[in-house]
Amino acid sequence: MRSQRNVLAIVLAGGEGKRLYPLTADRAKPAVPFGGTYRLIDFVLSNLVNAGFLKIAVLTQYKSHSLDRHISQAWQLSGPISQYIASVPAQQRLGKRWFTGSADAILQSMNLIDDEKPEFVIVFGADHVYRMDPGQMLAEHIASGKNCSVAGIRVPREEATAFGCIQANEDGTITEFLEKPADPPGTPDDPSMTYASMGNYIFTTQALIDALREDEDDEDSNHDMGGDIIPAFVAKNDAHVYDFTKNEVPGSTERDHAYWRDVGTIDAFYEAHMDLISVHPVFNLYNHRWPIHSTDTMNLPPAKFVQGGIAQSSMVATGCIISGGTVRNSVLSSDVHVAEGATVEGSVIMPGVRIGKGAVVRHAIVDKNVRIGEEQIIGVDRSRDEERFTVSDGGVVVIGKNAVVE
Repeated sequence: MRSQRNVLAIVLAGGEGKRLYPLTADRAKPAVPFGGTYRLIDFVLSNLVNAGFLKIAVLTQYKSHSLDRHISQAWQLSGPISQYIASVPAQQRLGKRWFTGSADAILQSMNLIDDEKPEFVIVFGADHVYRMDPGQMLAEHIASGKNCSVAGIRVPREEATAFGCIQANEDGTITEFLEKPADPPGTPDDPSMTYASMGNYIFTTQALIDALREDEDDEDSNHDMGGDIIPAFVAKNDAHVYDFTKNEVPGSTERDHAYWRDVGTIDAFYEAHMDLISVHPVFNLYNHRWPIHSTDTMNLPPAKFVQGGIAQSSMVATGCIISGGTVRNSVLSSDVHVAEGATVEGSVIMPGVRIGKGAVVRHAIVDKNVRIGEEQIIGVDRSRDEERFTVSDGGVVVIGKNAVVE
């Protein structure tokens, strides 16, 4: 872990996450549990801390209570130098209004930059699943001579409408940046792929301040980082693309190198979980050389399997009790109980869930503290599921937090 004293990291965590409803009905998107023992924000915070960036401000707005609590409980830094991970809510510093966009969020939090006086500002999103050493991106940012750098990755063209799309020349200078275009451009060597922005940026500080001030005065702006600030740097020939596939994280394997998932939809969230549980996982949570940090385990005992209870090709967190039930191809968060004769298959089960005797749960995401009664059948009859629950386009059944199914 290396110290980066001249860098301030800002994590944008105010997104509403409408496409993840009902998982975001009671919490901000970055606070959604993921991978058994983590929350989505743990991935970006782990990447920054592992790289030694230890001055981190998390800008929050939408239903932020559980996110604020998680940061305060799980992400306390201490040491001989000034270092912190601070949750910063919207404070109406520039008038009686909330954040109108991601750029406005940073503008309204300019006191953070003024206090630290960093040479560079890292601006990362809070709701992606990936490993990255941002120090390597910073080194390339400095070497490029540009004032703005954007991390980019190839995605299938049909998925690129959800991202900023990048065109760049041979030296990495961005020549065009289109935010969520209806018709994304293909790459020169593969028309079926698009070079997409990961929503991770690095700026030379004064250039970012100037851009935010100019954007504030533009009445036609949406005050968005991807929609307005990045195109402004591109127009000045002052933006560089950082190819994420060049990022080398200690302990990564050939299979999970450069893994990155935007889990902004129910189906993407579900598929990212399925990436975790194969014998040779597409994304390996067990890389101890670049760990994903979290202390959200409530000091629970190890998982227990009794009365012939089994789990196959699954991840089972602490505090779980599989009592005569069967779990296959699933991710179980902490403190989940599966009763006698119950079957959980191809599902994501969040903390505190209770699954009753003889129940069947298939192809589902079950949010925190849900109670599923005896003999209940979920994920088998789609038409019946649609009458009771949210069902994604891909057929994933989602049961909202604290629901009682009986």
